[in-house]
Amino acid sequence: MATPMLKQQPSDQTVLAGLGRALVQHQMLRPDEAVAIQRKADNTGTPFIDELIESGQFSAAQLARFGAEAFGHPLFDLSAINFGALPEDLLSRKLALETRVVAIGRRGNKLSIAMSDPTDFQALDRIKFSAQATIDPIVVEHDKLLKLLEKLSHSAAAQLSELIDENLDLEFSNDEQSTSSSVDTSEVDDAPVVKFLQKVLFDAIQQGASDIHFEPFEKFYRIRFRIDGVLMEISQPPLAIKDKLSSRIKVISRLDIAEKRVPQDGRMKLVLSNQRAIDFRVSTLPTLFGEKIVMRILDSSSAKLSIDALGYETDQRQALIDAVGRPFGMVLVTGPTGSGKTVSLYSCINILNEPGRNIATAEDPAEINLPGVNQVNVNDKAGLTFAAALRSFLRQDPDVIMVGEIRDLETADIAIKAAQTGHMVMSTLHTNDAPSTLIRLLNMGVAPFNIASSITLITAQRLARRLCSCKEEHVLDEEALLRAGFLESDLDGKWKPMRPAGCDRCNGSGYKGRVGIYQVMPVTEEIQRLILTGGNVLDIASQAAREGVRDLRRSGLMKVMQGVTSLEEVFGATNE
Repeated sequence: MATPMLKQQPSDQTVLAGLGRALVQHQMLRPDEAVAIQRKADNTGTPFIDELIESGQFSAAQLARFGAEAFGHPLFDLSAINFGALPEDLLSRKLALETRVVAIGRRGNKLSIAMSDPTDFQALDRIKFSAQATIDPIVVEHDKLLKLLEKLSHSAAAQLSELIDENLDLEFSNDEQSTSSSVDTSEVDDAPVVKFLQKVLFDAIQQGASDIHFEPFEKFYRIRFRIDGVLMEISQPPLAIKDKLSSRIKVISRLDIAEKRVPQDGRMKLVLSNQRAIDFRVSTLPTLFGEKIVMRILDSSSAKLSIDALGYETDQRQALIDAVGRPFGMVLVTGPTGSGKTVSLYSCINILNEPGRNIATAEDPAEINLPGVNQVNVNDKAGLTFAAALRSFLRQDPDVIMVGEIRDLETADIAIKAAQTGHMVMSTLHTNDAPSTLIRLLNMGVAPFNIASSITLITAQRLARRLCSCKEEHVLDEEALLRAGFLESDLDGKWKPMRPAGCDRCNGSGYKGRVGIYQVMPVTEEIQRLILTGGNVLDIASQAAREGVRDLRRSGLMKVMQGVTSLEEVFGATNE
């Protein structure tokens, strides 16, 4: 635990409450540490206790003992409980999972519930209202509670089996009758496939998946989630439901369910509560044995991440903030698909999103709704291309323009001219690193003097999986570390490389969440001179290194030194 210290009030505007405030009052946590953890929890939309354990300040067992002693509640070991003997009629499963509590028993008008954070008064009020009873909290260890809740939540495949067993007369047909997006689906609202799809979507959101893959094959049908960048098989439902499931997804995504010969793109929204809704971007693809469907989960909370939460080093973050804060110029973010470029741009826009600025974005499509920002979906079929949208923006008195991607010379030319005429322009490209971005623009046909005079900064990025709190020391000799790319000055004995261990919290993978690895390269006068004199990628990279710009591998090694990720992850993300 942290060393006790004299109490003091936090100096910023973040308001501490509940568990964080109690820890500060009992001199178990410094106010600045509690504020930092609270701010991170607010930015990521996760409960305070999760971020507290993730920070490594306390173990689940330490927090349980503190919560029981500080608030006068009983302490209970959930490992001693028989899951099968838990009463099922005291609290709805949905409410238990949403509030993260487990009903232990009821005597008269008193309901005993197990919870890891006894200061979660919102959850207590919801349970009290639902159960119409006096609530008696029992404090348990957070990791054991999450494990028990995981058992409580049936897998999607198990729930489908139950539903099919209960509806033996349900027939799965392979008809291809023409049905438009306006079809009345009220007759199938209670069908097993509908409930199954809802469970899959909820499971994906709960597990933090970024994509859901529905894949038909000759002899089986599988569903996979992409979690922290890695695809994992979740379920193999009966092959007979593939057409029914595909039709259901296409109906709610406003796609033509009669058209199965060409790819289609659509969107749908899942409303979780009055405060939260999740958008899904849906893509269908005809394959040999049916339509493969991929659903990208677009959670607007990811767009609200601060620059601090993305993983930039201090100097990189400052360089980026300085660049986007200029009244004109161009900032480019590069990297492969799925490397977090859009989230980085949204985070920059959030910094600039003020009443005094006119911000417009052209995206394909707009993945996340940003209040206060004028977002436009490009539509090539209708003639609304990136270039056409940019021309319209320039007649709308913009201050900041974001282009989803620069794909051709026409778009690049208009964007660069906008950056030269008093507008801040942000966009993305698909290149391997920052120096190669300049050469890519030259290959598109952009004039060297236009590149040198307009581009302010280029950021290249990758995503690496973040080590879970169960990480352990990875013993490597000095020679191996030097071969990996570390400098002799790095090997000062103040840090140790870590590797994944695996626990219930991370489902045995050893990783939970992802962190960005960045190369932030300001376009200085020397780099401008190289562009104008025909310098190649190596020349630009060498000059950037002399100016202190770290390449992706070096930035990744710094994350290893900080204990954030493993050496294997850095090698995989920055394969050079």
